[in-house]
Amino acid sequence: MSSPRELEAAEYLEKLKLIELMDNLTSMLFFYRPDRPKEFLIDQLEKLKVHPGKPPCLFNESNLDALFGVLDPSHQGFITYSQYKEALKTLGIKNFNEFPEGASDDRISQETFIREATEGLVGSAATVQL
Repeated sequence: MSSPRELEAAEYLEKLKLIELMDNLTSMLFFYRPDRPKEFLIDQLEKLKVHPGKPPCLFNESNLDALFGVLDPSHQGFITYSQYKEALKTLGIKNFNEFPEGASDDRISQETFIREATEGLVGSAATVQL
C-alpha cells in the first residue's frame, strides 16, 4: 500500500503531466542527439514557457503524412478504422476521437487522420505550464 506522501507525489506528477513532459524531452534527446543536451533541454523548456499550447513533440505533419503513406501503400487516400486506431496507439496517443469522420464507412481520409493525430499528439504532449 502506498503512503500518503507517495500518493501526494503521484497526484502532483499526474496533475502537472510531468511524466509526459519528461518522456517527451527524453524522446527528443534520443531523436535529435544534440551535442549540448543541457542547452537543448533548456531551449525546449523556454519554448514551452513562451508557447504553452505547443508542447515539445517529435512528430510533425510531414511525419504523419509519411505514416499515412505506409498505411495506404496503394494510395487510395483512405485507411481503415482499425489502421487509424492502431496508428494512434502506436504514436502514444491514449485519448483520441473514437468516431472520426469516415469511421462509419471504415474509410478514414488522410486529412482526417492528420487532424486527429495532431490533436491527439498535442493533447498527449500537453504538459505543465511554466
